[in-house]
Amino acid sequence: MKKKSLPLTLLGGLTVEQFFSEYWHKKPLLIRQAIPGFKPLLSKKDLFTLAGRDDVESRLISSFGNHWELSKGPFDRLPVEEPKEWTVLIQGVNLHNEKADALLRQFNFVPSARLDDLMISYAADGGGVGPHFDSYDVFLLQAHGQRRWRIGAQKDLSLIDGMPLKILRNFKPEVEYVLEPGDMLYLPPHYAHDGIAEGECMTYSIGFRTPHYQELAESFLNFKSETVELPGRYADPELEPVTHPAELQDAMIDKVLAEIEKIRFSREDMTLFLGEYLTEPKPSVFFDPPRRPHSQKKFAELAKNNGVKLALKSIMLYQGKHVFINGEAFNVTAKDKTLLAKLADQRALTGAEVCKATPDVLDALCIWYEDGWLVLNK
Repeated sequence: MKKKSLPLTLLGGLTVEQFFSEYWHKKPLLIRQAIPGFKPLLSKKDLFTLAGRDDVESRLISSFGNHWELSKGPFDRLPVEEPKEWTVLIQGVNLHNEKADALLRQFNFVPSARLDDLMISYAADGGGVGPHFDSYDVFLLQAHGQRRWRIGAQKDLSLIDGMPLKILRNFKPEVEYVLEPGDMLYLPPHYAHDGIAEGECMTYSIGFRTPHYQELAESFLNFKSETVELPGRYADPELEPVTHPAELQDAMIDKVLAEIEKIRFSREDMTLFLGEYLTEPKPSVFFDPPRRPHSQKKFAELAKNNGVKLALKSIMLYQGKHVFINGEAFNVTAKDKTLLAKLADQRALTGAEVCKATPDVLDALCIWYEDGWLVLNK
């Protein structure tokens, strides 16, 4: 019998089981002081610095009445002194800041394969991104100042034409909340909402991955194209004379279809595909290998003394005999799997845990260290 989890302050005193059964994908949840005494993890200056980097995805949104403008970063400057309603959104802050990553990991009651990133929005007074809906679950954690959220479970999700943002045409809020630092609002997919800053404010958004089936199908077929084998060539020894030479013959269609239908997809195929697909870093992600990497022997010594941890940008999953990291798959033994699964779950190994690693695992850890996928604890 599976042991039930304890109530979490992060979920307003609910257990994870209660949250999943009553709220996840179903209805909103307002959590006052989900993180009591919470303070911003990054200063305004630090956020603006990130928005100026070309390896960070950022957007600037301004509104004038019912008109919206969108600009994409990096930004040399932001309209700090301009008296208009604006918001800057910085995506994937967890990839660049350890405290942001630690906050994201507080939501590890959801499988890592579904967890996307931590986005931070900074808004001037009156700033927001307009009434909209997301196609994924989201937790909205207030970090600084106040934001007024108006939300509604409307079925009309039609959008205003000609806008650079997906702004709802007929937004009809049903309830509104003002969130203070430490308060958090959970919203299920397609739940209409509009957040307006009351004074300067920062909001942290914890989002989840919901890839389109079309995207998955296209990527999977591309993945399988490298391994599909159909021997032989088309042949038609039974061919008969035709009176309409330009007509595509039924016999040819049926014969080719019969050959293509021999292709079969297995659960193993899907496991390998999803493991590689879901750990593939985003195009904007670049790893930072050590400038002067230690020798393999020195690395093993330091790792056994101090332990190792995954780089912030690394994504690691596992299933059965497979381990996946940053878009690559590895077959491992049961013994090696135990340790590598712990690394994937905890995102770190202590020195004592590294001491239990087999030579094969130590070799893999050293290669990942050299590639910038893994770092030594100090």
